[in-house]
Amino acid sequence: MPSLALPDLSLHYEIEGTGPPVMLIAGTASDSASWGALTAPLAAQFTVIRPDNRSTGRTMPVDPPLSLEHWAQDALALADHLGLGPMAVVGHSLGGMIALRMAQMAPEAISRLALLACAPVSSPRNMALFDLLLQLRAEGQTPDLWLRAFLPWLFHPRFFDAPGQLDAAIAQSLAYPHAQSAVAMAAQIAALREIEMTDLPEGISCPTLALMGDSDLLMPPAVIEAALAPIPDLTLQRIPQAGHSLHWDAPEAVTAALIPFLQG
Repeated sequence: MPSLALPDLSLHYEIEGTGPPVMLIAGTASDSASWGALTAPLAAQFTVIRPDNRSTGRTMPVDPPLSLEHWAQDALALADHLGLGPMAVVGHSLGGMIALRMAQMAPEAISRLALLACAPVSSPRNMALFDLLLQLRAEGQTPDLWLRAFLPWLFHPRFFDAPGQLDAAIAQSLAYPHAQSAVAMAAQIAALREIEMTDLPEGISCPTLALMGDSDLLMPPAVIEAALAPIPDLTLQRIPQAGHSLHWDAPEAVTAALIPFLQG
């Protein structure tokens, strides 16, 4: 289990494949395992690096200081440690905001950005949803209740058409040994509230691909398109029949869009 010792934490990461480096950065309440649907096809052509963001997965301690700058600095330190040189970064949701900050902090280290379901905007509605999820987790009388409330916001409606699929996904989530705790999730969401969103697209000079689920409830395509418009070298692509977790709803379509872009 590789890890990088940083001044205030041990950063866990996974690394697979050979070829040009691509770092995958997970979103809120997720860790490196959230890229499972894309890892194998990407690792067939690239060196894929998947860190557990601080407060998630096997990165320890579980309660380090949290901010967008911390997350971006951790990922850049990992790239430097591995000697990656200019690399492509793929970020999902909050992971996309981390990727944007990385490109602002160290433009020489980032060759390309791919942003999945990422709009750097402040959404009171989404924060109200997160507050509800935290309340359900804190009450804890029905451990799966917060997941039952959250998953309809993440997946396309067809996910729920297959009998038993929802229950299977919830059971898998509850059994995951490195799942984010309620306390760590609350800290991550508190840090998310503090992000200054409006300046994130500024100064991004590298080629950038924004992939959007056409049925994303959390970050609708129109919101993403408007928020990322200041990026000069921007390509926008909608993924059909996909929600916020578009890389799980439509992994083949996402991979088909990502690979040619990452190859340049």
